[in-house]
Amino acid sequence: QVELAESGGGLVQPGGSLRLSCVAFGSIFGTYVTGWYQQAPGKQRELVATFSSGGGTNYADSVKGRFSISRDNAQNVVYLQMNSLKPEDTGVYYCNHRQIFPNPGDYWGQGTQVTVSS
Repeated sequence: QVELAESGGGLVQPGGSLRLSCVAFGSIFGTYVTGWYQQAPGKQRELVATFSSGGGTNYADSVKGRFSISRDNAQNVVYLQMNSLKPEDTGVYYCNHRQIFPNPGDYWGQGTQVTVSS
Protein backbone atom coordinates (compact mmCIF):
# COMPACT_ATOMS: atom_id res chain seq x y z
CA GLN A 1 0.00 0.00 0.00
CA VAL A 2 2.87 2.38 0.83
CA GLU A 3 6.41 2.49 -0.53
CA LEU A 4 9.14 4.66 0.96
CA ALA A 5 12.31 6.01 -0.63
CA GLU A 6 15.05 7.72 1.40
CA SER A 7 17.75 10.03 0.13
CA GLY A 8 20.15 12.70 1.35
CA GLY A 9 22.78 10.68 3.17
CA GLY A 10 26.48 11.20 2.71
CA LEU A 11 29.85 11.84 4.29
CA VAL A 12 30.17 14.90 6.51
CA GLN A 13 32.60 16.22 9.08
CA PRO A 14 31.67 16.52 12.74
CA GLY A 15 29.61 19.64 13.25
CA GLY A 16 28.20 19.49 9.74
CA SER A 17 24.63 19.10 8.58
CA LEU A 18 22.56 16.82 6.39
CA ARG A 19 18.93 16.78 5.38
CA LEU A 20 17.38 13.38 4.79
CA SER A 21 14.24 12.97 2.73
CA CYS A 22 11.67 10.20 2.69
CA VAL A 23 9.19 10.18 -0.16
CA ALA A 24 6.05 8.14 0.38
CA PHE A 25 4.34 6.60 -2.63
CA GLY A 26 0.81 5.68 -1.73
CA SER A 27 -2.17 6.89 0.20
CA ILE A 28 -1.33 8.34 3.60
CA PHE A 29 -4.36 8.93 5.78
CA GLY A 30 -5.93 8.09 9.10
CA THR A 31 -3.89 7.56 12.24
CA TYR A 32 -0.17 6.93 11.74
CA VAL A 33 3.33 7.57 12.99
CA THR A 34 6.22 8.24 10.63
CA GLY A 35 9.75 8.03 11.98
CA TRP A 36 13.45 7.92 11.30
CA TYR A 37 15.63 5.14 12.68
CA GLN A 38 19.38 4.80 12.94
CA GLN A 39 21.23 1.50 12.67
CA ALA A 40 24.96 1.32 13.22
CA PRO A 41 26.86 -1.84 12.16
CA GLY A 42 26.27 -4.62 14.64
CA LYS A 43 23.71 -2.63 16.60
CA GLN A 44 19.97 -2.58 16.94
CA ARG A 45 17.93 -0.23 14.86
CA GLU A 46 16.99 2.64 17.15
CA LEU A 47 14.34 5.29 16.92
CA VAL A 48 15.62 8.81 16.26
CA ALA A 49 12.52 10.93 15.66
CA THR A 50 8.81 10.56 14.96
CA PHE A 51 6.09 12.65 13.40
CA SER A 52 2.51 11.66 14.15
CA SER A 53 -0.66 12.23 12.16
CA GLY A 54 -1.78 14.59 14.90
CA GLY A 55 1.20 16.84 14.24
CA GLY A 56 3.26 15.91 17.28
CA THR A 57 6.97 15.16 17.20
CA ASN A 58 9.26 13.16 19.47
CA TYR A 59 13.02 12.81 19.58
CA ALA A 60 15.59 10.56 21.12
CA ASP A 61 17.44 12.30 23.92
CA SER A 62 20.69 12.02 22.01
CA VAL A 63 19.44 14.19 19.14
CA LYS A 64 17.26 16.74 20.91
CA GLY A 65 18.28 20.24 19.96
CA ARG A 66 20.21 18.98 16.92
CA PHE A 67 17.73 17.10 14.73
CA SER A 68 14.33 18.16 13.48
CA ILE A 69 11.67 16.07 11.77
CA SER A 70 9.11 17.72 9.50
CA ARG A 71 6.64 16.86 6.79
CA ASP A 72 5.57 18.38 3.49
CA ASN A 73 2.00 17.14 3.31
CA ALA A 74 1.45 18.30 -0.26
CA GLN A 75 4.44 16.36 -1.57
CA ASN A 76 4.21 13.41 0.84
CA VAL A 77 7.76 13.92 2.03
CA VAL A 78 9.16 13.54 5.55
CA TYR A 79 12.44 15.26 6.32
CA LEU A 80 15.07 14.81 8.96
CA GLN A 81 17.24 17.89 9.34
CA MET A 82 20.44 16.87 11.10
CA ASN A 83 22.68 19.59 12.51
CA SER A 84 25.78 19.56 14.68
CA LEU A 85 26.48 16.02 13.57
CA LYS A 86 28.64 13.77 15.72
CA PRO A 87 30.54 10.59 14.85
CA GLU A 88 27.99 8.73 16.97
CA ASP A 89 25.33 9.70 14.43
CA THR A 90 26.96 7.46 11.84
CA GLY A 91 24.77 4.68 10.52
CA VAL A 92 22.12 3.73 8.04
CA TYR A 93 19.01 5.82 8.45
CA TYR A 94 15.67 4.26 7.66
CA CYS A 95 12.33 5.89 7.14
CA ASN A 96 9.39 4.08 8.71
CA HIS A 97 5.68 4.56 8.30
CA ARG A 98 3.46 2.78 10.78
CA GLN A 99 -0.21 3.07 10.00
CA ILE A 100 -2.49 2.38 12.94
CA PHE A 101 -5.97 3.09 11.67
CA PRO A 102 -7.95 2.15 9.65
CA ASN A 103 -5.56 -0.30 7.94
CA PRO A 104 -2.65 -1.30 10.20
CA GLY A 105 0.67 -1.63 8.46
CA ASP A 106 4.41 -1.16 8.94
CA TYR A 107 6.50 0.09 6.02
CA TRP A 108 10.25 0.61 5.67
CA GLY A 109 12.49 2.27 3.14
CA GLN A 110 15.79 0.92 1.86
CA GLY A 111 17.89 3.22 4.02
CA THR A 112 20.48 5.90 3.35
CA GLN A 113 24.03 5.91 4.71
CA VAL A 114 25.19 8.73 6.95
CA THR A 115 28.87 8.88 7.86
CA VAL A 116 30.23 11.51 10.22
CA SER A 117 34.01 11.50 10.26
CA SER A 118 37.01 13.78 10.12
